[in-house]
Amino acid sequence: MELQITGKKTELTPTVRQFIERKLGKLGRHLPNITEYKVEISEEKTKSPQQHFVVQVTLDSNGTLLRGVERGKDLLTTINKVAAVMNRQIEHYKGKLYEKGRGSSFARSEFDEEGEAAQPPRNVVKVKRFAVKPMSVAEAVDQMELLGHDFFLFFNADSEELNLLYRRRDGNYGLIEPELG
Repeated sequence: MELQITGKKTELTPTVRQFIERKLGKLGRHLPNITEYKVEISEEKTKSPQQHFVVQVTLDSNGTLLRGVERGKDLLTTINKVAAVMNRQIEHYKGKLYEKGRGSSFARSEFDEEGEAAQPPRNVVKVKRFAVKPMSVAEAVDQMELLGHDFFLFFNADSEELNLLYRRRDGNYGLIEPELG
């Protein structure tokens, strides 16, 4: 298990690092196959003192990413809050039904020789087809807004490639331009 702790605009003391290690180490009891933790702590100058510290935790469990973000006025309290959020996400992930009709969950699934959960095969159950016409990014934004979706796949007339437009949490837009790798 790899633990990466980074601080933006704040200095992390050894006491804070130990506190983070202790709090997040407890998550491994609930989900033993966590391979990596990333903790990012930033201190922001906000009008509200309740949002002074931002703690973001991302953990990788064999390719499944779980992420939690919390804000608060005290760093240690914020770390406690984000640890509780991650705990809830792990419980939700473990209890997620993989076989709808049988009611088996991750928590009750069988494990293979390496201690990893044996997951049932996942199938594509629906295929959608739609015609894409060449358009600019501005036209794609308008189309996405008209449809009321959070993402929109379109053929970019400028680059002559399929692009994916999506709405970010801050209200702005993001554009994904695929590359063959």
